[in-house]
Amino acid sequence: VLDKKLRSTMMNIEYAINNLKDAIIEMGELVIKQLTKSKDAYINHDKNLAEEIVHNEKIVNSMELSIDRDCERIFALLNPVASDLRFVIAALKINSDFERIGDYADGIADYILDSDEKLDQKLVESTNLGHMFDIAIAMTEDITLAIKNDDNVLARSVYTKDRELNEINSIASKIITDYIKINPDGIRQALLLFSAIRKLERAGDHVKNIAEDLIFYVEAKVLKQERLDK
Repeated sequence: VLDKKLRSTMMNIEYAINNLKDAIIEMGELVIKQLTKSKDAYINHDKNLAEEIVHNEKIVNSMELSIDRDCERIFALLNPVASDLRFVIAALKINSDFERIGDYADGIADYILDSDEKLDQKLVESTNLGHMFDIAIAMTEDITLAIKNDDNVLARSVYTKDRELNEINSIASKIITDYIKINPDGIRQALLLFSAIRKLERAGDHVKNIAEDLIFYVEAKVLKQERLDK
């Protein structure tokens, strides 16, 4: 009887973990779509697309709550251990980071809805905003695929892209500062652009957090602690 109960518990936890993983991947894919749409909405000043992003943010938030509840049920009912326990712990944090990336896409969409002023395309191009979007989207795609395949090598590859995001952010800040000095009437647009750039840079940080949590699950290794020990 005990052996049957044990097998049943193992089957239940395997089923629960697989479902949780599928939900996390679905969350990542939704956030990728949100980021991609936010790029098009911002670059093209597309208010209709921005409205769609804001509407879909409710779905992102709902998914976050659902995944959190799934994790709580697994903890309470199935008592996960070893790699299963690491995955549920990682999933809780990954879920939160994905939701924050979705928030950034939503925030960028809000800038379009709140402004009737057309973008200064030369300023946008000079700050390399489009490339920043592409990097943030690629990072989110890579980390979602890494979660799907338990691929710690792909997870680590996002660090290089994150450094590129940081470099563009640093250069863009100076470009925008110089623009405001020459074009004081364009200060509001410049500040909104700076805010969008900052959100993309932060999105990269959250992808990096997800990479660390995935590596923790796959390798039982805490990268933050490794850095502290050095």
